This record gives sequence, structure tokens and C-alpha cells, in this order.
Amino acid sequence: MRIMFHACSVLKATLLISLMGVAAGNTLMAQTADKPLYLDYTKPVDARVKDLISRMTLEEKAQYLNHVGPEIPRFGIKSDRWNQALHGVVWTRPTTMFPVSIAMAATWDTKLVYKEATAISDEARAIYNGWHQDPDFKGEKKGLIYRTPVINISRNPYWGRINECFGEDPFLTGRIGVAHVTGLQGNDPKYLKLVSTLKHYAVNNVETNRTSRSATVSERMLHEFWLPHFKDCIVEGGAQSIMASYNAINGVPNNINHMMLTDILKNRWGFKGFVVSDLGGVNTMVNGHEKGKMSYEEAVAQSINAGCDFSDKEFMQYIPVAVNKGLLTEAKLNESLARVMRDRFLLGEFDPQEMVPYSKIPVSVIGNAEHVALSLKAAQESMVLLTNKNHILPLNKDKIKTIAVIGPHADLFTAGGYSGRPIDAINPMQGIKNRMAPGTEIMYAAGAEITPPRRNQPAFDKAAELAKAVDAAKKADVAILYIGTTLDIEAEGRDRTSLELPGNQEELVKAVLAVNPRTIVVLMNAGPLTIPYVKENAPAILEAWWPGEQGGNAIADVLFGNVNPGGKMPLTVYASAEQVPSQDEYDVTKGFTYMYINGKPLFPFGHGLSYTTFSYSNLKLSAKQIGAGGLLTVTVDVKNTGKVAGDEVVQLYIHDVSPSLKRPAEELRGFDRVSLQPGETKKVTLKLPGSKLAFYDEKIHDFRVEPEMIDVLVGSSSADIRLKSQFRVTAAK
Repeated sequence: MRIMFHACSVLKATLLISLMGVAAGNTLMAQTADKPLYLDYTKPVDARVKDLISRMTLEEKAQYLNHVGPEIPRFGIKSDRWNQALHGVVWTRPTTMFPVSIAMAATWDTKLVYKEATAISDEARAIYNGWHQDPDFKGEKKGLIYRTPVINISRNPYWGRINECFGEDPFLTGRIGVAHVTGLQGNDPKYLKLVSTLKHYAVNNVETNRTSRSATVSERMLHEFWLPHFKDCIVEGGAQSIMASYNAINGVPNNINHMMLTDILKNRWGFKGFVVSDLGGVNTMVNGHEKGKMSYEEAVAQSINAGCDFSDKEFMQYIPVAVNKGLLTEAKLNESLARVMRDRFLLGEFDPQEMVPYSKIPVSVIGNAEHVALSLKAAQESMVLLTNKNHILPLNKDKIKTIAVIGPHADLFTAGGYSGRPIDAINPMQGIKNRMAPGTEIMYAAGAEITPPRRNQPAFDKAAELAKAVDAAKKADVAILYIGTTLDIEAEGRDRTSLELPGNQEELVKAVLAVNPRTIVVLMNAGPLTIPYVKENAPAILEAWWPGEQGGNAIADVLFGNVNPGGKMPLTVYASAEQVPSQDEYDVTKGFTYMYINGKPLFPFGHGLSYTTFSYSNLKLSAKQIGAGGLLTVTVDVKNTGKVAGDEVVQLYIHDVSPSLKRPAEELRGFDRVSLQPGETKKVTLKLPGSKLAFYDEKIHDFRVEPEMIDVLVGSSSADIRLKSQFRVTAAK
């Protein structure tokens, strides 16, 4: 009886639990039915995107594809209102400001670039979290689509936006670019931290007439020089957005260039993100490239049909018109909509914030001590010692009683393009004060001007200021000259007209050197400066770029020996303007960059000195021959043979011994920045895949590897090769 009773009890309990389960299941089904699929974070993103699109009207779709369009309240959609973060988040309140992009490229340190981009994206997410979590949040409310990095190549040394890019070499730009993109977008397997928008796709590096200019480029040059770094950042870096540039390529504006936006980008490279026009991109069709030939609805339709997914108010205004006129199908429109929407789902915008790991980043990270310290380290690593005659640097600050701090940049802070507001901007003068020995006297004089004073600014008395500088230099134990350019000389919309020092700065250099042989020249610029007199006569030259909010401290650290400079030039400094082909010449084999330069440069690509010395030995290749799909491992021992610790950037170049067509004299294919104590030796290992030996063959419209001998060149710069070897590429069987 007890057993039967127990069995009945179990049966009743099981039945009760079963009924409760059915009831719970019915409740869950009811909840799921009430919640649209696009809000169900357990479902695949593509299904959620498709569901949301199916619920939108044509007008709402058009609004969504305006990057500064209105909110769509019934779906909880806020306008993203994209932002900038080239070297720090642009915001109405201070954020950490790092060195400009060209300076970060001069570090040749991909790990550091990744850390910098991670810090920037932390601050960007913190701003986003702040206004989501605090109703009294102060400061501008920004979204999560960021238009960075600029990965155009500085083929044209006059280009005004060199401060925004990573130099003249596609390989270096690709490595730095991938590090920057991955740092921005994060490493969570489900969510994006930010969306990184690559700029400006492609063949864009002339500001003059940029909205109507057409670049004439061969198929080979396009794929071999102008696109590899974009491919790296898309395929390897996973960038989720890319910007179509203003210019045309071979007569076809990039905003409506199907070959560029769809055939190459989406079909060949498998790009899953979205293409956005540059600001006013549609307008440049109607009133620029295609003036008088194209209506707004035609420009909008052609842009979307070519592969441009996201744009300005013209998309919102004319998409419905284009669809109703049959110029654009709604199916094609939905493709663009899905690309943009997919990224915003991946950012976690439609999910509960507690589901998104990046929602936990607090506002307190903005400008915190760790980020400011990272900005200082980035500036220190970016410094490039160009010359150092008789080892005049580093200066022994304990033996210096008087310092003449001279030059238009001495008491000036230059942030750079697309800059936010720094936490604590340290200019060169303040940096010297922060690092000099107690009791040292500083004498200051501007000495020269970079550009004439603007309206309502006091007049600059050149003669009087020059006399002040000379007098200070005469009295000082050492003179430090801070010279260069500003955004008044090189910036977006403004190409340089000369490669020389602007204003009367060279006159200042000559006058100061004449009275004080212990004069250090510090260059603060972005694009290369052709300064043969300064190189010949100045005891030492330090390239400091526009080095961010901690730049003044970083420069002083290098001058006084607190830091050993280890940066390398990411571009060629030409010996003269005559050495540079026309800015309208897009075939780099005609004399552009270190790969094809005619004659010797003033300072070569990859150049940078140190306060110590390094020896190279024991170069080994893993094989004497490889196939086109093979991998060669290159190892070399590098030793610090000096008396102080220092960083060396080991650079690997290749050269085709007997190519069938004109190939580079040298081509960068690997590098590694290593830190070495005095007497320390490290083995550096660099990988050289067969795919990096390929050139573009216009006959087959693709890359191919030619069976031949390849020189392996390892050294400290493109002009300072320490060790050489060879291997053979074998023909495919």
C-alpha cells in the first residue's frame, strides 16, 4: 500500500509539473509573440535586420540612410550622428589627445597603436554610456560610428592631410591601419565596440579641386599601390565601414563607381559593412563631376546602385522619388539598409545595455591617468632623431645654466586635424620647464613667423623678433629652435605650395646658428620639409611632428636623455622640389616614394637615429626556395652595442632581381620594433608569405608571383641595409 501510494503521489506531481510547464510555455509564447523578432537578442542578427526592414515605410528607410537624419521613434531608432577620432575623441568636453596619425606611424609600433586605439574607443564608448545611463549627462551626445582612420597614401608630399595618414608605404599603412581598426572595434565575439570608417576610398591625396578631380590610374597601379592597405584593413582588420572619396578614378566618380564599391570591395574582398559618401558626396555629382548631366534623384539612385549605402540629406529626400520613378528598386535599397542596420545591431543598439560588455566602461576613463601616460609614451616613441653630429644630444641638463627657447612653435600648441579638446596641453616651452634642472634660466623669443598674422591679430615685427632671438641665443649655453608648419599651411582643403620652411623660419635658423653652434632644431610638422641648409649646418635635428597633449614633455624627455629616441620616418623627405613628379602623376614608378625615387633623398624612408648603436648578425632564411603559396621565415640577431637602452626598428625589404617589368628598388615586407638593454641580443623573426611577392598582371587582371630570385634586405632603414640574402621563387606545378 505504501508503495502504491508513493507511486500515485509521484504521478500526480509529475502531471502537475507538466501542466505548469505548458502554462509557462504558453506565457513565454505570448511574450515572444508580443515582442518583435528584431528586439530578440537571441536571434541571428541578419534575421533581426530583415524583420525590422520589413516593418519600415519607404520614407523611414530613406530617413535611416541619412547619417544625420531624424529619429524614428516607433522603432526606438536614434540618429547616429557619426563622430571623428583620428587621434582622440572629438567632443565638446576634453578627451585624451594622442599624437597625430603620421606621428603614430613613425613609432612603427603596431602594439602601441592598438593600445592607443583601444583607449580612444574606451573613451568613445564611455561618452555613449554616459548619456544612456545619466539623464543629467553633460556634453554632446555622440553615437558609435567613427570616421577613422585615414589610410590614404602620402604619395604627394604637398598633400595637406599628411598629418591624418600613416605615410607613403602601403605595407606600413596596412599594418598600422589593421592595429588601429581592431583597437577601435574591439575583440568581443558578438558585439562591436565602435564602427571604424576607413577614409577615403580611394586614390585620394590632392586637396586642390578635390570634389571634381579625376585621378588617371593604371589597373596595375590601382591594385598594387593604391588598394593593398584598404584590403588589409577590410579583410584582416574587419573594418565595418568605408568612405567613398570625392575624387573620380579614370573619369568615374567614386560615389557612383560600381567597380570600386561593389566589384572590388564587396564581391572580391567580401566586405560586409557599409559604404558612406564623403560629406556632400551626392551634391558633388550634381554640381561637380556630373554638373548639368544628372538630377538629384539620378545621383542618389546611381550611388546606391553602385554600392554607396549611406549619405546625407539627399538620400532622405530623393530615395522615395528615385524608387517611384523606377530608378532604384526597393530590393536594392533594402540591401543598403541591411548593411547599415547590421552594424548598428552589432553595436548592441537594439539590445538591453546589460547584454553589451562595452556598456560597463565608465565615464571616468575619459582622460584618466593611464590614458594620459599612454599619450606621453606614444609621443616619446614617435620622435625621430634625424641628425646628431658629434653626439651633441642628449643634453646634460645638470651642466646647462641658460637655455634659449626659440621659434614660432616654442610657445604654441598645435593639435592637428580633426582634434578634440586636450586634457592638459603641454607645449614645447612648458615641456622644457617641466624637465629642466632646477635653477636653469630660460630665455624665450618667437624669432620668426610661420604665416602672417590673421585679421585682428597684432602685427609681427620680423626684424625686432629676429633680433630678440639672436640676442637670446648669444647668451645661452644651448639654443633650441622649434620650427615647422601649422594647419594654416597644411590641412584639409589646403595643399602646401612649397616643401620648404614657411615664413621666415630659415632666416631664423641661419641667424641663430651663426651665434650659437650648440643649437638643436626641433621640427614640428606633418608633411616632409626639404631643408638641406638645416641638415648641413645644424648640430642635431629632431622630428617631433604634432605630438599630442603630452608632446612638450616628450620632446624634452628626448632632448635631455630621459628617453632614447627610436622612431623612424614613415615617409621620404625629398632633397628638392625638382625631385618630385607632378601631383597629377599617379604612376608612382615615375619617381614617387622610396620605392621609385630618382636620386638620393634628404632623409630616407625608415630613417631614424638613436643614442645607442645596434649590430645585425646571423641572418637566416628558412628555405632557399619557396612556391608562390609558400611561407619564408626570416630571422636575424640584433644587439645593442652601446651604453644605453634603446629601441630599434628592424626592417625587412625585398627586391626582385630580374623582374619582367619595372619593380621597386626596395619594398617593405616586414618590421618589428624591439627594446634592448646595453649588451643585450634578441632574435627577431619576420614572416614573408609568398603572396607578398606578387605583382599585378593586367593581362590576367589579378596578382601573380613570378618565378625568380628575390633579394632579402634587412636593416635599420631603406638606405641602411645591414644584411642581405637571396631565395628563389619556384614556378607553380
